[in-house]
Amino acid sequence: MPSERSLLIELERTFAGGSADRQADILRRITDLFLAGAGQYNDEQVGLFDGVILRLAEKIETKARAELANRLAPEPNAPPSIVRRLARDPSIEVAEPVLRQSTRLDDADLLAIADEADRIGGHSDGQDRLLAISKRAAISETVSDVLVTRGNRNVVLSVTQNQGASISDAGYGRLVDRSLDDEVLTICVGMRRDIPRQHFQSLISQASQVVLAKLEAANPTAVADVRKVLADITGQPVSAPSAMSASYIEAEARFNGLRQAGKSADAIVQELSATGQFAGIVAALVGLAQAPREFVESVMNDRRGDNDFALLLARAAGLSWPSAMQICILRRGPGGLPPLALEAARLSYARLKPDTARRVIHFYNERHTALDDFQLLAAQIGAQANG
Repeated sequence: MPSERSLLIELERTFAGGSADRQADILRRITDLFLAGAGQYNDEQVGLFDGVILRLAEKIETKARAELANRLAPEPNAPPSIVRRLARDPSIEVAEPVLRQSTRLDDADLLAIADEADRIGGHSDGQDRLLAISKRAAISETVSDVLVTRGNRNVVLSVTQNQGASISDAGYGRLVDRSLDDEVLTICVGMRRDIPRQHFQSLISQASQVVLAKLEAANPTAVADVRKVLADITGQPVSAPSAMSASYIEAEARFNGLRQAGKSADAIVQELSATGQFAGIVAALVGLAQAPREFVESVMNDRRGDNDFALLLARAAGLSWPSAMQICILRRGPGGLPPLALEAARLSYARLKPDTARRVIHFYNERHTALDDFQLLAAQIGAQANG
């Protein structure tokens, strides 16, 4: 391209003695020339532009460099050396568009920049660079692993919401760890369609019921699998959590007051059952069995006669059979339980060891245990119950 070469040389000469504004204008004209035919230039021609633009960019102000970065970032055939220079520019305003868009940057470039970001004096500036990388259209597992390990919450959220980001098994393990006590991150991680089953189970095991409901709406098949694992503990299905009763707080206060007054657990439960105080029974079982409220409400809202979770809660609460029977009748609703079902429940209750029931409740409270462990627990409980 003889004419273009002559023009570039002439522009560079003019630039050497021009003002800052004149220099920026010349760079803009050279960039125009490059972008007009970028798709047709071969490596040698791109290299010529690369060398000239590099020299011109050394003497322009931040605003002009940012303009250059925004223009070159989307171009697949952009001069590689100037792109790498802009990606490492001291100003995030210049570096951001290149880090976010340029396909001229490969994994080696991105990893080196991420490493440099850790050493940047201004911590927020380094995180801004990681955030820009996290928004790329495609991110390899190697790069995403670095982002979820070194990035702050904003970076990690950005990676999980980026469907173009590939995340390794180790990366998902790190995301699950970082999701602890962070409901928004838990939802973002759980909604990814490529999350491995074992990591999804671990995520669910530490999720609150509110988060679980949102994940179930987004990924019903996966949550159904998790509920099946939970059901293996006692062989009974786990119902979806119900909304908390508006009267629960009042019922909990009343139950605590009766206990502080010295009334026995059996006396309280039988009184509440006799008067049909559903919220009171839930509060009593939560307090006595030390079980999660959402789990107790789920059990008590399951109207099936073969729901042995109610017996499990009653046994963990240390209640006598008459009290447990009243709970079963109340849970079943109008009509209660037929005589044969009550007798079967009595026999099951007699066989259920208090220690076994407490172990199951204990594992429900271990919110940070992976659900794969529940399968082992189910086997252990079965062995104890039949031993």
